Amino acid sequence: MIYKSFLRPILFSLEPEYAHNLCLGLLSHPFYPFFHKLLASFQKDLPLLPKELWGMQFPNPVGLAAGFDKNGVGLRAWESFGFGFVEIGTVTPLPQEGNPAPRLCRLPKEGALWNSLGFPSQGAQRVAERLKKVFLSGRPKIPVGINIGKNRHTPLEETIEDYKKCFSYFKDLGDFFVVNVSSPNTPGLKSLQQKRFLELLFDRLNPLNSSPRKPLLVKIAPDIELKNLAGILEVLLRNESVGIVIANTLPAKGPGGKEGGLSGKPLRELSLGLIRFVKKETAGRLPIIGVGGIFSSKDAFEKMEAGADLIEIFTGFVYNGPSFPANLCRELERLRKTPQCSAIFLQD
Repeated sequence: MIYKSFLRPILFSLEPEYAHNLCLGLLSHPFYPFFHKLLASFQKDLPLLPKELWGMQFPNPVGLAAGFDKNGVGLRAWESFGFGFVEIGTVTPLPQEGNPAPRLCRLPKEGALWNSLGFPSQGAQRVAERLKKVFLSGRPKIPVGINIGKNRHTPLEETIEDYKKCFSYFKDLGDFFVVNVSSPNTPGLKSLQQKRFLELLFDRLNPLNSSPRKPLLVKIAPDIELKNLAGILEVLLRNESVGIVIANTLPAKGPGGKEGGLSGKPLRELSLGLIRFVKKETAGRLPIIGVGGIFSSKDAFEKMEAGADLIEIFTGFVYNGPSFPANLCRELERLRKTPQCSAIFLQD
C-alpha cells in the first residue's frame, strides 16, 4: 500500500528510464547491505514452493524477467525481494548504447510498458567481471540466468558468433542461459526464429556447453507463426537441458510512431495461448518459463495451469512494487493448499 499510494506516484513523476536506473543504482549503493538485511527480515515467513528443473533447485517459481537488470548491477539484491530466480540481460558481446531516447514509457491505463531500448549493454566482458566480483563473497542463493543477444550492427549471418562470444564469457557464471531471438527492437532479430538457425546455433554452442552442461533456453515472440514455433520445438527436443521462454514484447508503435514493444497486460492472453500450444505439442517434455501480464496470483496460476513450470515478472513488478514477488509466493502457497489447485503444484 505504501508503494502504490506514496512511492509509485513519486517514481511515476520521473522520466521512466531515469526512475528505473535510479532504483537500480540504490540496489548497488554502499548502504544496500543494511537495506538487504532489513528487507530480508520481512521475508522470513516466505513459503517455500520448490521446483526442480535441469537438476537445479528453484526455491519458488517466481523470477525476475530479463530487461530489468540488464547489467547485473542489483544481482545480490533480488533474492531479498522474494524472487526464486533472476534472469539478467540482455547482454551483448560488445558495449552498446541501444536506441536513441525517448525509448521507454508507461501506459498505466493499459497496465503496460512500451520500450524501444534496443539492447543497451555494458558488454559481456564488463558484466562478467561484475558477476565474478559479486560471486567472490558467495553465489546468490537463487539461480542466475543470463540472457544473451547480438550487437545491433553485427550482420545476421554472423549472429551465431555473437552468441558464442557471450556464452563463453558467462559459461562458468550463469546457471542457465536464454538466447534472445525475439526482441522487436533489434533489426532483423526476429527473423532468426527459424528451425534452421536454431539447428546451426545449437551445433555451434553444444561443443562449448559441457562439463557441466548448462540449460539453454530460447525466448520467442508473442506473435511468432505457429509453423515456425513447431520447427523450433523440434530442435529443442533433439537437445538436452533445454527450455523455452514465452514470450518477449509485442511489437507496437510508441511516441512519434516509433517502433518498439509492449510488455504487461496486453501480452497475457497471447502468452497463455503459446504456453498451451507448446505444452500440447511437446506433451509436457519441454520446460517452460511463462512471461507476460502477471499482475496477480490469478495471472500467475493461469500461466502454471496452462503449462508454465516457472514464471517471470517485469511490468507487474513496476506497477505493484517491491513486495510483489513475495506476495505472489504467499498467494500461490494459499492456492496450493486448495483441492482444485494443488495438482498443478505437484506436476514435475
